[in-house]
Amino acid sequence: MATGIQTIIESVKDKQLQEIGQKILAKQRISFEDGVTLFERGSLSYLGALANWVREQKHGDKTYFNRNFHIEPTNVCVFSCKFCSYSRLYANREEGWELSIDQMMHIVKSYDGKPVTEVHIVGGVHPKMNLEFFMELLRTIKAHRPDLHIKGFTPVELDYMFKKAKVSTEEGMRMAHEAGLDSLPGGGAEIFHPEIRTQICEDKVDADGWLHIHRTAHNLGMNSNATMLYGHVEKFWHRIDHMDRLRKLQDETGGFNTFIPLKFRNKENDMSNVPESTVIEDMRMYAVARLYMHNFPHIKAYWPMLGRQNAQLSLSFGVNDIDGTIDDSTKIYAMAGSEEQTPAMSTAELVTLIKQVKRQPVERGTLYNEIRDYTNVDMQLFELDPALN
Repeated sequence: MATGIQTIIESVKDKQLQEIGQKILAKQRISFEDGVTLFERGSLSYLGALANWVREQKHGDKTYFNRNFHIEPTNVCVFSCKFCSYSRLYANREEGWELSIDQMMHIVKSYDGKPVTEVHIVGGVHPKMNLEFFMELLRTIKAHRPDLHIKGFTPVELDYMFKKAKVSTEEGMRMAHEAGLDSLPGGGAEIFHPEIRTQICEDKVDADGWLHIHRTAHNLGMNSNATMLYGHVEKFWHRIDHMDRLRKLQDETGGFNTFIPLKFRNKENDMSNVPESTVIEDMRMYAVARLYMHNFPHIKAYWPMLGRQNAQLSLSFGVNDIDGTIDDSTKIYAMAGSEEQTPAMSTAELVTLIKQVKRQPVERGTLYNEIRDYTNVDMQLFELDPALN
């Protein structure tokens, strides 16, 4: 007797799409060509049904979030990425901000006594904020709050720090890890293929450099995330090429936690003439990511970028993580015109958001250790009683 997903696959008239669906049902790896075909010919309903089936095979209805906050040391940057609405060139740094270690520690200390589990540190590439500066920051945070997981620095930031300090990637990553860096975020990946990278971010670390830093982190026992900036000047095959390189590194190291497709936003940047992707294309992107990145345990939608309702929608298209509370401390997407200009949600709001679409809210740590299942928690009591927080 055919299952629901089998019936959907068998009802598709396109034989190639049907064959891809059968591969997915058999939990086989789909090919590069299969991935491109899904983008080119797969309907939203077909992609969504397949991606949701994979998501539920891996995680059931569990939808993860964490309690985190962001520190952005500076938006002053030596690079000039065309898609960026956030950075200010070093020559015009009076338009930006530059935080001292004391100022950043003030942010950390403002969360003392609160049940956050992660601080996420990313920012511009500032020539005076060097490797020594950030090693001191890491050590100071760990001395103050040893249990706080520090997820920090994109390969763009790290590559610049290491070159300026004249240390190898291996030595620099070892120093950072010993100073307190626990894992890497996924930023700075953009689109790996040089055909696109030269158009949108030519002067920063290339694909091989980005992948090498993550490989080095994995070899040190650190985990990391991966991203892709989609919906600008790339073609579908560029997206698959990007995901394929990540999939191959995951085969090698197993060190990636999650893949995060990031929607290009066109406000206040040098690519404002490029139209943004539609919600339909966003959901197709999440679905294909879930189908292609079979060896990535999690697919994350960054809710401040999508907005709350679209983040809910993504949970039916392969996504099983919508990031964290964030607490109004990140400006990167707000400055580019994202749906959330003041990105903060309480734990109760996040839990409610997930429950509204009949999913199971689970608080996680950075490495996806489950901290608390909120399925049966009375959120009114939760908000009223600080002891439950």
